[in-house]
Amino acid sequence: MRSIQFAIAGIGIAVFILLQCVFMVDQTERAIVLQLGKPVGNADYEPGLHFKLPFVQNVIFFDSRVLEYDAPAAEILTQDKKNMVVDNFSRWRIVNPLVFYQTVRNVQGGLSRIDDIVYSQLRESLGRYTLTEIVAVERSTIMDEVTTKANVLLGEYGIHIIDVRIKRTDLPQENQLAIYGRMKAERERQAKQYRSEGREEATKITTLADRQRAVILADARRAAEAARGEGEAAATAVYAQALSQDPDFYEFVRTMDAYKKTMKDQTQFVLTPQSEFFKYLQ
Repeated sequence: MRSIQFAIAGIGIAVFILLQCVFMVDQTERAIVLQLGKPVGNADYEPGLHFKLPFVQNVIFFDSRVLEYDAPAAEILTQDKKNMVVDNFSRWRIVNPLVFYQTVRNVQGGLSRIDDIVYSQLRESLGRYTLTEIVAVERSTIMDEVTTKANVLLGEYGIHIIDVRIKRTDLPQENQLAIYGRMKAERERQAKQYRSEGREEATKITTLADRQRAVILADARRAAEAARGEGEAAATAVYAQALSQDPDFYEFVRTMDAYKKTMKDQTQFVLTPQSEFFKYLQ
């Protein structure tokens, strides 16, 4: 019975030691082996089953997938001396786990180096372009340039930058207020200009209308005077013809018209009985 117990204990110890000697690297990972805190060999371990010395060696695993680092928004000065807040992100991966461990130790250390280097390259590249070029024209070129330069600097840390992209560009709060003030002033200036041009156009239209009205009235008065003159000429001709036919009758009719116009509304006259005006009343 005791021998069976020793056998079981021995098998358990052997299994435990065996488990300490083997380790599994997943498809999404890479690994390095440390012995007393120092890396063993110069190669990293790819996915699969591997062996190590028990108790004196331990394994550190690193994610081999594409990782993403969302950098905090930072303020950058452009070539035309405009401050802008840039929010960028980077996609990266660990290509040399051994170098990565020797230089930055862990992912947090790697992110710290990525943040410093990408930000410095981004600030340098954006500083060579104007605000308009960054926002509308040269963004893709700038991103390719930053990615290339960052890869050169991060290669010594076992890091490869796949892509650097700007998510958003914005203006600092104080700049936004200043730009809003300038935009408001510009809109007010344009509104005043439009109102001034409108008043000028209205004055032109009113002046033209007044001139046309004066011309029309003058033409109408001239036509009226011409018609009146023609009428008076015709009347004079008629009167002259009537006078030539019977002057006495014409005088009588004209005198009767004068009586009709003057002797109404209780009109009073002070005349002598011998007045020529009353000769037909005598």
